[in-house]
Amino acid sequence: MAKKVKVKGKLRIYFSLLLAFGVVLAIVDIPIYILNVISGVVISVFLIFYFAGILVMWLYFRQFLIDEMVSFATEYGQIQKQILKELNLPHALLDHRGKIVWTNEAFDKTVGMDRFFGKSIFSIFEGITLENFPKDEKENEIHISFDSREFRANIKKISIENMVKNSRFIEESGDEDFLFGLYLFDETALKIALKEIDDQSIVVGMIYIDNYEEALENVDDVRRSLLLALVDRKITQCISSLDGIVRKTEKDKYMVILRKKSLSVLKDSKFDILEEIKTVSIGNERPITLSIGVGLDGLSYSQNSEFARAAIDLALGRGGDQAVIKSPGNVQYYGGKSQSSEKNTRVKARVKAQALREILVNKDQVFIMGHRMADVDSFGSAVGVYCIARALDKKAYIILNEVTPSLRPLVNLFANNEELYPGMLVNSETALQMVGNNAALVVVDTNKPSISECAEILKYVKAIVVLDHHRQGEEIIDNATLSYVEPYASSASEMVAEVLQYIDEGVKLSGIEADALYSGIMIDTNNFMTKTGVRTFEAAAYLRRSGADVTRVRKLFREDASEYLAKAKTINDTNIYRNDYAISVCDSAGCQSPTIVAAQTANELLNINGIKASFVFTEYQGKIYLSARSIDELNVQVVTEKLGGGGHMNIAGAQFEGISIEEAVERLKDILDSMIDEDI
Repeated sequence: MAKKVKVKGKLRIYFSLLLAFGVVLAIVDIPIYILNVISGVVISVFLIFYFAGILVMWLYFRQFLIDEMVSFATEYGQIQKQILKELNLPHALLDHRGKIVWTNEAFDKTVGMDRFFGKSIFSIFEGITLENFPKDEKENEIHISFDSREFRANIKKISIENMVKNSRFIEESGDEDFLFGLYLFDETALKIALKEIDDQSIVVGMIYIDNYEEALENVDDVRRSLLLALVDRKITQCISSLDGIVRKTEKDKYMVILRKKSLSVLKDSKFDILEEIKTVSIGNERPITLSIGVGLDGLSYSQNSEFARAAIDLALGRGGDQAVIKSPGNVQYYGGKSQSSEKNTRVKARVKAQALREILVNKDQVFIMGHRMADVDSFGSAVGVYCIARALDKKAYIILNEVTPSLRPLVNLFANNEELYPGMLVNSETALQMVGNNAALVVVDTNKPSISECAEILKYVKAIVVLDHHRQGEEIIDNATLSYVEPYASSASEMVAEVLQYIDEGVKLSGIEADALYSGIMIDTNNFMTKTGVRTFEAAAYLRRSGADVTRVRKLFREDASEYLAKAKTINDTNIYRNDYAISVCDSAGCQSPTIVAAQTANELLNINGIKASFVFTEYQGKIYLSARSIDELNVQVVTEKLGGGGHMNIAGAQFEGISIEEAVERLKDILDSMIDEDI
């Protein structure tokens, strides 16, 4: 049934007011008749003409007014449509599948073509997907790139429910009763301006000469001055060519101020100054190496300086000869290709030993822990620290949760000797119950809290000591009272053996205690074949004098037949990837310690001629473990860090969860491919 058109709104009010005014005047006319009949007649005549005029206007002009308003509304809609079509803002209407329903001229011009109707928006803008369409919210904002321009795209949900209800041609269909409006805001100029501002921001850097004393050790006075002058010149030329400022703050330290844009040049060249400085040679037997720390994107210049200081500490803690860039929430590493330079002087070890003694002597309890799934080096160095605490007459406890089969023979030597080592071994739960207010915690063979044996105890102990030989990463125990991290050392057991010699009490070791420390050095150096230096053999000699028995140690770590066969099978199944990298998978079935077998297999694979690095995967307790080894041609620490792990240049590892071994192998191959392409 057709509906009559009715007047409403303000126009209806105007007509009602005219009628109401006539009614009021008619009521007023009654008392006027009483006062004066002639006056009442005059007003009555006026009222007759007044109501007649209203009636004529209502009958004859009402339709005219409605027609005029409809015409105006139609023209107004056309004007709106024309304005929207010619609006200098790219705009399109999309259906729920991303198909284009309508576009304006600015959109056509922006994209460079017209007649988009029926075409999918996803085929035009790769940055827009169906997931970007707003669901519950009415508007969503994303940033996309198109034709070398940057856009902010607003996608707005528009309901067409009322239009569908009043339509005789379209049915209601639930979730599809919506259109999506796409608005494009060109932010290219803004992005360029912001990038220009960002490129001009200040970057603070620090450059340290790693081996200043060692490099000048055998250089005569005349050549020494010339050598230092050449080093200064190399550094100054490098920074000056980038329009930067460099100032020498100490004999082996420099401060650098750069623009962020200039830092990009250094990053693109992968900090080639690290390699160039090694070419400076005037009688020095050892090449000079640099450590570089850079801080940027801080809220202030002082914060950039703090970032730079943290970065240089990280570079030094990782062994030097590398650059570290630190910004809020991100750390980047460059270089680190050369072996860490062993320091012949023991001054640092003596100073750290004295500092350790001062910390422990004032404590009532000493807790010692290594990393989860402790290996021989972790447990051996913990035993060494236990001996130090015992010499200082302190109650000491080694936190050990899970004992691997390969470590069990060594642990049993202490666990079965309760008379000499009462309560020596405790688990994490017991340690947390026992810890008091005046306790010290010594962390050995790791500097990452996430992989420590009991990370929770770090919250309850104020005095924390870290003794580790692994290169530092972004995650460190940052509230340590004393941190002794030396990447040059072969093992944590070597470091503890040195410290033992400088404790004033002159710690005396029993035979099995010396065996534990000697075992840690022997296992981590692969029987003194990897990462050994003069001080490694000096520490081993000290332990031999203290009663370590090589034969006894060898018997402790003999392999089971099943593990020996598993290692042989892993070697047989090895795949040589890109002619340089040995990759294999160790079958954990039947192995008590598959991670140990994988590590030993990785060492064995390095004996193959032409192999730069070896990688062995194994599955154990729901996780996938990777053992990575190299001699000197590849920094496997860089590889494992990209996989979420870490370690040394020659010995490193990583863990994977939630993926298969095949996927882990593919991730490793992708990393190797990218490093080969980038010539790292």
